[in-house]
Amino acid sequence: MLIPFRVRALTHCLELTLKTKRSLVTIARAACRCTGLVRATLLGFLSLTVIAAGAQVEYVDPTIGNVGVLLVPTRPTVYLPNSMIRMYPVRDDAFDDRIDSFPLTISSHRIDELFSIMPGEAGGPAAYDQEKTTPYYYSTRFDESLIQTEFSPTERCGYFRFTFPRGNAFVALSNRLPGNLQTQGNSAVSGEERFSGMKAYVYGEFSEPVSFKVEAAGDRSRVTASRTGLRPLDFRYGISFISVEQAHRNLSREIPAWGIETVKEAAKARWNSELGRIAVEGGTDAQRRVFYTALYRSSERMINITEDGQYYSGFDHKVHQDARPFYVDNWLWDTYRALEPLQTLLNPDVEADKIQSYVRMYQQSGIMPTFALVSGPYACMNGNHSAPWIADAWFKGVRNFDLQTAYEGVRKRSLEVTLLPWSLKPKGALDEFYAVHGYMPALRPGETETDPIVHSFEKRQPVPVTLENSFDDWNIAHLAHVLRKPEDERLFLERGANYKHLFRADKGLMWPKDSEGKWIEPLDPKFDGGMGGRDYYDENNGYTYTWDVMHDVDGLAALMGGTSKAEANLDQLFREPLGRSKYEFQGKFPDSTSMAGQFSMGNEPSLAIPYIYNRLGAPWKTQKRIRMLLESFFTDTVQGIPGDEDGGGLSAFVVFSMLGFYPATVGVPTYDVGSPVFTKATIHLKNGKDLVILARQTSHENKYVQSIRLNGKPRNQVWFRHADIANGGTLELTMGDTPNTELGAQPATFPPASIQSRPEDFE
Repeated sequence: MLIPFRVRALTHCLELTLKTKRSLVTIARAACRCTGLVRATLLGFLSLTVIAAGAQVEYVDPTIGNVGVLLVPTRPTVYLPNSMIRMYPVRDDAFDDRIDSFPLTISSHRIDELFSIMPGEAGGPAAYDQEKTTPYYYSTRFDESLIQTEFSPTERCGYFRFTFPRGNAFVALSNRLPGNLQTQGNSAVSGEERFSGMKAYVYGEFSEPVSFKVEAAGDRSRVTASRTGLRPLDFRYGISFISVEQAHRNLSREIPAWGIETVKEAAKARWNSELGRIAVEGGTDAQRRVFYTALYRSSERMINITEDGQYYSGFDHKVHQDARPFYVDNWLWDTYRALEPLQTLLNPDVEADKIQSYVRMYQQSGIMPTFALVSGPYACMNGNHSAPWIADAWFKGVRNFDLQTAYEGVRKRSLEVTLLPWSLKPKGALDEFYAVHGYMPALRPGETETDPIVHSFEKRQPVPVTLENSFDDWNIAHLAHVLRKPEDERLFLERGANYKHLFRADKGLMWPKDSEGKWIEPLDPKFDGGMGGRDYYDENNGYTYTWDVMHDVDGLAALMGGTSKAEANLDQLFREPLGRSKYEFQGKFPDSTSMAGQFSMGNEPSLAIPYIYNRLGAPWKTQKRIRMLLESFFTDTVQGIPGDEDGGGLSAFVVFSMLGFYPATVGVPTYDVGSPVFTKATIHLKNGKDLVILARQTSHENKYVQSIRLNGKPRNQVWFRHADIANGGTLELTMGDTPNTELGAQPATFPPASIQSRPEDFE
């Protein structure tokens, strides 16, 4: 009996796989390729294993944050971790009672929905109800037609099922962007769509013969498939950035047989494998929903666009053969602060592939990107943040990438490309001024811009441009030290201190200067500078950017008049009034949302600020602030995200902070201790070891750390090295309801002690 023998063999292999703690992903993929009893056996074992693992995916609520505070909401996106297919219902937000359509995928987080599909004879927007959202499966029912739509993804393919209880089937597949679609036989559709200088391709099949109607409208086309009868109509498809033929191959490999349940169960198992990397105990159900939803959102980007050992690069517009995965879609201004450090901890091998992808982007385009879209380098925001990301990974032991070429790219980006925001042009006159004087000069109120490189809306942003590049250059200096380039090291260490040029001692704040070295007056650092404060700051005001010096907190404290004065200033940040009505403030600073005094929880430059108390000898205040911020602004509701989430930018802060530690200075291989929410958290590291965080008696009241033991040894320091936990270990925190003001009261013990400190000292 051949089939029973195969089942027994697969069962034995599966048992060995589970005993050795290998990923469930391989099994899930194998199930998709099998049929009959073999598939049933594999999926049965997967289901039992998921139940035994705790089924963390059940805690994920993709609707959290689906109504934005002011700006863009999160989406209930269905996808597999780091994969090409990302689908969600197209609508304004969760309060919008009509769905426009469903994209087959997106090119980038918040950019370019590609193709669209919609059931119903009208093929247009329709009111909906009975929506179910998970990371691996989506369904909804439309009000008037009662058509049910279901979806589940693989890495490069998707599967829709449409059920028509009231009559015949109609499904419209359309170009959302310029492109064309055509039919093949009586059940297949293929085509392309053009976006941002490149193309996406689709090949899809209906589960039975249909009647096609093809319509063209300008530079777009639409295919309507119809069929008589009440039975469901399925549509499976593959996406490619290479060709229609490759999209067909992707589909044949990833969804070779009909049946949405097979795809759904494999996707669910993949998510439980990914989310199961961290198991938590204690806390409330709401806190577990917030935590696992944040972990799910921290798994979206970057995406692997390799297809059968090849990929299309938007950085040189060529197809490349390469066995190593090629990752795209990253917004480092948002993600270098917490998301990439989180993935460095959880998935170091993948992080190496991502960084090597950046190296290839630089080799192909001549520029080291910060915003790396599918379509190529994107001029967005400010800074050279591939430098701290690469340095952080390197000093945490991620070495499987070409450091020499990576360094060449970040060095060139710093010295040869303009520092001005929203531009990738060669350096100009303002960059030459920066090189000589160490700061980006500001215009006086009413002064007309004369530099043609300056973006008409984004302006010069002189304070964040100076501060962010100081931090980036400081990280470049340490990469130069690794590569034994002493002249570069001296140059970039000097540039790393440029932040000092903009600290105004009599105000205790970072303040813009003109080209003559004079402070800009008059200036209200809370409110002036035009929309988003961009004439002087960027999306946040001077109170936020004053603390954007995580590489030299000692130096910043010295400028403020000492540690005690710096602590008082930090206290005041959380207490300082807006000085005007909320609607007036938010009308000018819509990105700076969820305010606590002048502290903005809704924007990424704020993420490390609560941890600065650790550096000032008052870690109990870090513990108090972090708990307040988590409980106030990150809830399990449709408005439970305090600002633009940006594909993991805020969510990774939540994951780290709820676990009880945070990478406050990216580029230094250490973590700050915070205030853990769960009594126990176990991180299953990729090397097979476990990192366990125990927080005895932690609760809403017991948010203060009383004592610390790391790997069995008492510790008075409120930080630890990545090396201390890279091979597993135990962090034990005893919690209480009263601050222990003696713990960590010596700030000098905290790295980096000064701007001259080297990250390798803490490896």
